[in-house]
Amino acid sequence: MNNTKDFLNQIGIGEVDSTFQSDKTFKDGGQFRFEVPGIQSPKTMKTLLDEAQNQNIVIHRVTQTKGIMLLSDEEIIEMVDLAKEYGCELFLAVGPRATYDTSATVHTKEGSRIGYRLRGYDNLIYAIEDVKRAVGFGVRGILLYDEGLLYVLNQMRIKGELPKNLHFKMSAHTGHGNPASAKLLESIGLDSLNPVRDLQIDMLASIRNAIDIPIDLHTENPKSTGGFIRHYEVPKFIEVASPVYLKTGGSVAANHNWDTTEKEAIARIKQVKLVERMIKRYAPDAVMSPKDSNDLAIPE
Repeated sequence: MNNTKDFLNQIGIGEVDSTFQSDKTFKDGGQFRFEVPGIQSPKTMKTLLDEAQNQNIVIHRVTQTKGIMLLSDEEIIEMVDLAKEYGCELFLAVGPRATYDTSATVHTKEGSRIGYRLRGYDNLIYAIEDVKRAVGFGVRGILLYDEGLLYVLNQMRIKGELPKNLHFKMSAHTGHGNPASAKLLESIGLDSLNPVRDLQIDMLASIRNAIDIPIDLHTENPKSTGGFIRHYEVPKFIEVASPVYLKTGGSVAANHNWDTTEKEAIARIKQVKLVERMIKRYAPDAVMSPKDSNDLAIPE
């Protein structure tokens, strides 16, 4: 095993122990940011951001998960305007995925392992068009579910077909949970990685040791993905994995693509407040990115 460990270390995948601490931060010096996923509509987004202001809570990123193709032009424009006015990132998910096309396999127990990846050439084209549509309205954050799509979109970004400041985030639903996978994704242009939700602290440390991009970590989860809540582990998340986006409010939803109501949006802000309390009590020296950070993927 030592030979294998030596080789992994040579390619930037080193072993970590229980004393590991991350010394990496966002460009603004922050160690953590707050993200609220599963906000599917302008109405819910407005309620969420209004409540955040009422509670003096900073939200750095809002993520829509159902897909760009399911939003009207007017809805995208309104969400972009809300993000710009508040000063937060807006990430929209790519729409065409295996669960949305004609696949029968994906709806079976075995086929579910396909996840939300793309099937065939045409769906790759449709996904790219979905991204170009959102970008045309000023969106600068895209949630991806397919590694091949990431490769193509990054090539488009490099060649000027897409904006240089467009950020790509990979969903936990792609199933990545080890440092080698994380390093591969970073190497093909990923800006933010959401690993699988149930990784232990030492597993997160090994991923952080291998990559520099932010890691997006669920502090809680919908019932469909286990329903477990990790609030007490958040200080450790920051310690070993910073810079991190703390994905909070998921326990309010029943599943990944849940249509969050306005009432539930307010409940999500309460969950953020509970996580913030954990940080202040158990990691008082942890540094949060400022609300007006200049490296946020705020819409244009």
